[in-house]
This record gives sequence, C-alpha cells and structure tokens, in this order.
Amino acid sequence: DATVVFCDRFIDKRSRTHDQMVQAARSGVQNIAEGSMASATSKKTELKLTGVARASLEELLLDFQAFLRQKSLRIWAKDSPEALAVRKKYLSDKSDRSDPYGIATALPEVAANTLICMINQASYLLGRQLQRLEQQFLTEGGFTEKLYHARQHAKRRS
Repeated sequence: DATVVFCDRFIDKRSRTHDQMVQAARSGVQNIAEGSMASATSKKTELKLTGVARASLEELLLDFQAFLRQKSLRIWAKDSPEALAVRKKYLSDKSDRSDPYGIATALPEVAANTLICMINQASYLLGRQLQRLEQQFLTEGGFTEKLYHARQHAKRRS
C-alpha cells in the first residue's frame, strides 16, 4: 500500500516506472502469501515463491534508489540516525494505522528512504526464512518424499 501511495505522489501515473514499482511491490506480497500457502504440500514451491518474493523486493529497492539518485536526493546509510529511527519505530509501532510512516505526507526523500528501510528489513527476514526452508528441505525432505516414507512405514507395519 505504501508503495502505491508513494508512486501516486511522486511518479507519473502513466510511466512504466510507476507500473513496475507497483507491480514489484504487489508481486512481493503475493509470492510471500502463495509460498506460505504452498508450505503444507510443497517445500520446493514454497522455496521458489519465497525467492521470487525476495527478488521482487530487491527490484523495488533498486527503483527507490534510482528515484533518489535521479532527483539528487540523499540515500540514507543503513546506520544513519534517520534509518535507525525508522527501524526503531518499526519494532515499536504495533498500531493498525494504514500509513504508520506518513508516506502520504512525507517529503520525497523521507518517503523513499523509509520504504527502502522497510524493504531492507523484509528482504533480510525473507533471506533468513529461505535459509531455514533450505535447511528443512535438506533434513526433512519435501512433501512427496515424506509421503513415500510414510507409505513405506505403513507397509512395514502391515
């Protein structure tokens, strides 16, 4: 939602960039949801969709960075006071407000950098999830493999 608000405010609605950024954000969210739903039946699909989600967010990250560069605006360092404040707020704000970071009213530099902070956090968490999923797949196998072992176990018992 925040990406749509940002793009509607700062990117020409008729431009390819607007469409690409909105689509990358939607794709990231959609693939996270689909990967999670696939979890019960296919670890391989869950891994693939989670990876696609992360790639979509990385593409979106590049678009926000390009926006800042092209407008000669500052890209916050990851340990800058501003970025640290955004991360701190992210950890402490449990409200259900639709725009907790004020993207609808923030200046372009603040809005883009705030979204960069959120994308970096989401990408980091997806990276950790991918590592966990890969480890689970290696140690436990996939759904088909588990069914095969369950069938073999049932045959031995009968």
